[in-house]
Amino acid sequence: MYDSERPAPSMKVDLKVESGDAPMYSDAHIVHVEICQRSKSGMKKSVLEEVVKNAVESGTDLKTLLDGDLFEAVESIRFGGVNGDVSNTPPVNSENRIGWQYHVYKVDTSGGQLEDIEEEKEENSVHAAKNWILPSADFEGLWESLVFDAGVKESLLSYVEVTMLLSERGVDPNLVTWNRVVLFHGPPGTGKTSLCQALSHKLCLRLGSRFDYGHLVEINSHSLFSKWFSESGKLVQRMFETIEGLVDDPRALVCVLIDEVESLAAARNRCGNEPSDATRVVNAVLTQLDNIKRLKNVLILTTSNVTGMIDLAFVDRADLKKYIGPPSAEAAYGILRGSALELMKKRIVAHDNICADFKKLAAKSQAAYGQTEKLISIAEKCAGLSGRTLRKLPFLAMVKAGVGSGGSLAAENMQIIPSEVFFGALDSAVDEELADRKKLDK
Repeated sequence: MYDSERPAPSMKVDLKVESGDAPMYSDAHIVHVEICQRSKSGMKKSVLEEVVKNAVESGTDLKTLLDGDLFEAVESIRFGGVNGDVSNTPPVNSENRIGWQYHVYKVDTSGGQLEDIEEEKEENSVHAAKNWILPSADFEGLWESLVFDAGVKESLLSYVEVTMLLSERGVDPNLVTWNRVVLFHGPPGTGKTSLCQALSHKLCLRLGSRFDYGHLVEINSHSLFSKWFSESGKLVQRMFETIEGLVDDPRALVCVLIDEVESLAAARNRCGNEPSDATRVVNAVLTQLDNIKRLKNVLILTTSNVTGMIDLAFVDRADLKKYIGPPSAEAAYGILRGSALELMKKRIVAHDNICADFKKLAAKSQAAYGQTEKLISIAEKCAGLSGRTLRKLPFLAMVKAGVGSGGSLAAENMQIIPSEVFFGALDSAVDEELADRKKLDK
């Protein structure tokens, strides 16, 4: 497998690895081998799985195999653990390791389709949601690109595994209760919505032995409020009836994303004594959540930037209430490093051997790891900046570095940015962002 820190040489397939929080190939965790099959490939999944399994476990060079016999069948292969860290090679088998799980899948390329519902007092329909068939090309690689502090991804995958186990074993929900609801909360721009999308996609890969495919239904909360009094609660009910229609297929895993859930579950004690349309919406949402939790193949993912406005009855129904805050210095390092490696891979920035670990280097090692020390100091200055802002900084650094300043924007005329110039510009972009924020606060 190629070293992700070097610009990849010309190759026909994409061998990828998964990023995460802890050592990927620890003896305590299964290794997941995710095989993305080309959409036009007619090879049976079982056959493809067996070919890749034999190759991985025998130590066969995967680049040779994929560039040759499997070129027409395989788009990419990823190796990941439950919480996986970056690794440039497949694991080597040992007696202490639990083993591998293989997941062969094809991605759907149709994108999100609008789900419309009718209002009783209007002839026009309401665009109530978008529905993706999973796995979806729109979310391929998203899970790997997200960087959070330790334990976030691992705890989510573990949570879903436990809900599936309890359902399959027929555990009495009156004695052990779970509601299939997760609430992600925190400031804007920290990746809550992206995490929901990525988790839904990843679950369809990891649970491929249980489900043939999946849905991600992203509800447009604001569209469910009608100008007609008492109609909004009915729209919520119809939306969940549509979802239950999808859940009726036991082969499908249905993930429901409610972004800015406070729009649909606003605290009722703020509504006064008179029953309002907002109160009816909250009641409808709570009723539908109670109805849907009996179903084994559904998961409700919600996000909020203002948890103080959410009705406590909804908060109480959430199994997990996961805070997603601004990245730590270590997480910021991972985000910025990933962005820099992408620019190096695309030959926009010159190659630099940036260390994968966020740690101070011994003086004798600094030369071997290029701009690592510089990136560490940049990441340490980024405390409090959101993930959304961090991912914009490499773009702003390129602007500062003068890309295209020669008057020609033709790709063939652009010069590769030296790594020391790029990271110097990145440092300057961070300083400017912090200075601008201070001015806004005044």
